[in-house]
Order: sequence, then structure tokens, then C-alpha cells
Amino acid sequence: MTSAVNIAAYKFVPLDSLPELRVQLFAQASAAALKGTILLAEEGINLFLAGPAASIDAFLQGLRADARFADLEVKFSHSGGVPFRKLLVKIKREIIRMDHPAIRPAAGRAPGVDAHTLARWLEQGADDTGRPVVMLDTRNAFEVDEGTFKNAIDWRIDRFTQFPAAVQANRAELEGKTVVSFCTGGIRCEKAAIYMNEAGIQNVYQLDGGILKYFEDTGGPGYEGKCFVFDERISLDPALAPSSV
Repeated sequence: MTSAVNIAAYKFVPLDSLPELRVQLFAQASAAALKGTILLAEEGINLFLAGPAASIDAFLQGLRADARFADLEVKFSHSGGVPFRKLLVKIKREIIRMDHPAIRPAAGRAPGVDAHTLARWLEQGADDTGRPVVMLDTRNAFEVDEGTFKNAIDWRIDRFTQFPAAVQANRAELEGKTVVSFCTGGIRCEKAAIYMNEAGIQNVYQLDGGILKYFEDTGGPGYEGKCFVFDERISLDPALAPSSV
């Protein structure tokens, strides 16, 4: 089985002419023989693709030639084969649905914490000011069941659109703490952190790059189990090895 490079990336950036962009990106990804999914919306891009290393490099070079994606940050992992069956490029209302159109990440992000800083905070049990740190899992319940950070808050939501109501119902358990929202690749926890900030909850951070970047940069200290992914690998362990293909 041929080895494949898997990439996950997103960026909140205003996009227009979405039908034309869809055709362009489908052609570029097809030419590189990649499989996976690219989601486009007026708020940005979200993609999960896999293929040979040279093809991934060629596609990313072409994508970053567009000034809107020049600084696109990408998470990498490897598998024994391509874990997608076809290539899809879709236009959506949101690249991650929250049903809160006032939340516009392109207008300004919530504060982020990088993987190494978070690993230090978890080891200390507090942030650098001495405030206790709580990890808030913004993913769906079935994803959390595959693995999560030790003692993470899990509100057992079934879909991300339920997250705002869960915040309002449980905000008391976040008071007086440094809250780090996290998700698979960073996109959900970015919107979640903005929502919590705008709801008046203080000391909220997002885990930059999500669980996948945390695994890639640190090896996953403080994380228990695996990280569910939405492809045929099923989940990845902290060494980014897949459960299956």
C-alpha cells in the first residue's frame, strides 16, 4: 500500500466568487490526484486532503499563491494509504456550522495558546499567573468518547450548533478559571472562544491548531486516548498513527 500524506487546514478569511473558486480548487486538487474534502464559504476555507507527498506539496504551493491563503497553517500526518474515497469541493453557508452569523473570526480571533505553552500549563496545573486551567472540549460526544484531555469539561453535545446553549447553561463552572477550548484541528474551538469572549466569559483561550497540532508538536502529554477524525483512519493516537485505513 502506497504511503499517503494527510493534511488538515482552515482559515477564516473573506471569500467571494465562490463558484469560480470551487471550480479552480477542484481542478488543482484533481490535477494533483488528491482525495478528501474542501469546504468553502464566505467566511473562509476548511480542507482535509490526502495523497502522495509531492502532490500535496504541489497543491499547497498553488493554493498559497493566492494571497488570501498565503499564510495558511497546515497540520500533517501520514497513513499507509489514502483514507478518502473521492474528492469533494463544496460551498457551504459556514465552514463550520454554529448558526451564529455575528461570530466572524476573520474580524478578530480570540487569544490562542500554543501547544508547548499548554503542555506546561497542564503540567503546572495552572497558567503563568497561577489561575487554574480547565480544558473545554467543543467536539461532539461521540468524538470525545474516542479520547480527550484528562479532566476535560464535556457537555455531551451532539452537534456544534448546541455549543452556545451549553455555554449559557454551564457558564458558572468556567468562572475564575483559565478556559482553553479545543477541538480536532482548531476551527471549532476558534469560533467557540470568540463566542465565550463575546458572552462575557473571561480568560478564554483557543488551542492553536487543535488536538492534531498538539500531538504533532508535543506528543500529547495530558491527553488520554485517541483523536477521532472524519475519515477512514477513524482516529489518530498521539504519535499521529491511525487506527486503521
